[in-house]
Formats: sequence, structure tokens, C-alpha cells
Amino acid sequence: MKLLRRVSYAMLILAVSNSFLLYYLVPIISGWKVAMCAALAIAFIGINIMPSATGCPKGRYRVLLGGTELLLLFMLSSLLNLAGVILTYILLVPENVKLSVLFINCLIIIVFEAIVFWNGIIRVYCTSVQLGIKIRVIGILVGWIPIANIVALIKIYTITTRECAVEIKKVRINEVRRESEICKTKYPLLLVHGVFFRDMKYLNYWGRIPAELKANGANIFYGKQQSAASVKNSAEEILERIKYITNKTGCEKVNIIAHSKGGLDARYAISCLGADEVVASLTTINTPHRGCIFAEYLLNKAPEKLKNSLANRYNQALKKLGDQSPHFLAAVNDLTASRCSEINAVATDCDSVFYQSVSSKSNNVRSGKFPLNISYPLVQHFDGANDGLVSVESAKWGTKFNLICVTGKRGVTHADVIDLNRENIDGFDVREFYVQLVGELKSMGF
Repeated sequence: MKLLRRVSYAMLILAVSNSFLLYYLVPIISGWKVAMCAALAIAFIGINIMPSATGCPKGRYRVLLGGTELLLLFMLSSLLNLAGVILTYILLVPENVKLSVLFINCLIIIVFEAIVFWNGIIRVYCTSVQLGIKIRVIGILVGWIPIANIVALIKIYTITTRECAVEIKKVRINEVRRESEICKTKYPLLLVHGVFFRDMKYLNYWGRIPAELKANGANIFYGKQQSAASVKNSAEEILERIKYITNKTGCEKVNIIAHSKGGLDARYAISCLGADEVVASLTTINTPHRGCIFAEYLLNKAPEKLKNSLANRYNQALKKLGDQSPHFLAAVNDLTASRCSEINAVATDCDSVFYQSVSSKSNNVRSGKFPLNISYPLVQHFDGANDGLVSVESAKWGTKFNLICVTGKRGVTHADVIDLNRENIDGFDVREFYVQLVGELKSMGF
């Protein structure tokens, strides 16, 4: 049915773009010709304003699916028009049809096909998440290069079609389980970010994860600690944030899900600052509990002048972005293996808190984007299997440990595991992973 509809739309575009030639050749009364052309024009406008987007969620993804459909229609109708132009010249030129008529018709075909193409490409460029900057730039650069532009267009269509399919599936799954609210835990969720990032309103550190959790009943808060500080100072900020949440919600405790250094900060708050009384569970995501040997190596080898220069630049920049007293070197130093050993000696687990951990693994140097593709081999050399920053062994902590692995060359990086790049990865649905993770916390009574 979908194929038939697409072919029908492509034939309609073919008829619209050849309406001038039809008007010239079809031997019917002029009034009927005008009516025919008007009907075709209205249908063409309708397709461009409301391309088929049935079954797709409203908003951005409906626009994306519409754009994807238009690109497919452009490719189908262009092929039909190309074949039509060739046949027209072969069949009609010998009949002494004016070449000027055929030339004008070709110009009209180009105009109408351009309308369909630009309508589609603008839609997908403005709404797709999965295309990324690289594919967008390639599409622009090769747009006027024959064959290369076709290859690029097919690539764009393939990516956006898959993206639409994933999102439609997401909507349908969430509609089925909406009433069960599988992520509505007894205690609210506190998402704690890692080092060198902040919780921002318009650029969510956790990508599409919070929206997915909320769609399944979760009550979410963010750590909002400074981007770079010692474990102790960050832990103090997290404790204050927990107190705010418990006062606001009336809940006695929170469930913490912490990424990277955020896991060390949360553990310290629980064990050393008394947060065990207000924390039900701690789930650490790719946290370097045993530190990073490669980080210690770099700190020891880097000249003091270079370290201080980098630290000063970072601290000054982050003060302008909202950090009150960022401390680059203190944050980095607390990620070393020797310093984490000292932290672990004092931040021992509390019996009243449930601890579990998650780690992921890159499969090769090309698994991640910059700078994780650069750091991966260095971490591999010093620490073994890793996500581009943190080794699998260092991330293990608590009663339960979950290692995320995917087959093939891709792997799951330190950034992928929090959906930082909003990328759909074959073999790993990051949003569903967190839904199930929180669903398990709910089933355990947290």
C-alpha cells in the first residue's frame, strides 16, 4: 500500500511537471485543459505542504518523515521524468513538434523537481538528529556534482528513514506501556553529570534519556554541581541538591544515577557527608572508581607551566558560564589511580544504600568521536578495555555490574552511554536501556 501510494505521488509529480507539454498536445477543449492543470497544481501543492506522515509522532519527527518522503518522491519522479524526456525527444521530434516547446517543458520539469527536492532537504536538514554535521556538509559540497550528489542523497534518505522508523517504534512502545508507568519509582531520580560539563536547560547532558524516562513516569532532577571541582567539594554540592529535592517533593530519599566522576562525587557524599540517610540507591555509569592510570601518567609527565596554563584558561572560561569556583587541577587529580585509592579507603559502602554499576566498551579507535578516539589507545595501553576514558575494571562497583557490549566495530563510548551525541547505535538502544534500568529500581522498591 505504501509503495503504491509513493508511485502514485511520483506519477502525479510527473504529470504536473509535464502539464505544459500535455496542454500543448492533448486534443481537448481549452477549458478542460485549464481545469486539468489547475487540479494537478492543487494536488502538487498539497503534497508539498502535507507529505504523507501517517503513524509518526507530531512535531519534529512528523516534519522529518515528510521531508524523507519528499526526497524519495524526488528520486522516483526524477527517474520517471528523465525517461519521459528521452522518450519524448525520440517519439515527438520526428513529428515536427517545436523544439522550443520541448525546451520549455524541460525547464518546467527542473523547476517542479527543484521544489520537491528543496522542500524535502530543508525539512530533513532542520529536523534530523542522526544526519550529523559531517553528512550535512558532504551533502552541500557535492550537491552540484553528478553521481556524487545522488550517492549523498541516497545516504541522507537511508539515515533519515531509519531515524523515523526508530522514533515511530519508540512512540508505539511507550503508548502500549503508558499506564504501567514502569519508571515511576518510589523516590525521585537525581541525574548527576560528570566532570567538565554542566547541566544546561537547552543542551541536556543526558541527551534524549530524560524525556524517555519522563514518558514512562519518572520524576527527574539534575545534580547541577560545578563542572570541575574536587570530589569533596562536588559531593557537598550534591548533598545540598538532595536536601533541596527531598524538601521540594516530600520524599525521604532519592535514587542517584551518576555518570563518570559524578559517581565518585555521589559515593563520597553518601559515605563521608551523611547522605546515606537520604539516598536509596546509587547507580554509577562508567565511573572510574579505581581511577585512571593514564590520567596519572599525563599529570606526572606534563610540565607544570602547561598544566597551570590549561587550568587557568579553563577556570576563567567556566566562571563566565556560571561556575562559582571551578578548579580544573583538583578535578583531574581526583581521577588518578592513587587519589581514587585514597578516596575508596574512606568512602566505603553504606549498608542502607543499594549500589550498582554500569560500564561500556569501545571496540576500536574509531568507535568514538573526538577526543575519545584519540584517548582510547592511550587508555587501552595503561588500563585495558575501556570506553575511551574509563577502563571496564575501574568502573566495577557495588552489588550488581552491567557491561554494555555490541558486536562489530562500533562499540559504546563514554559519551554514547549518556546519549551525549544523540546517536542511534546498532545493538544498543540507550534510551530503552535506562528505561529498563529505572524499571528494575522500581521493582526493587526504590
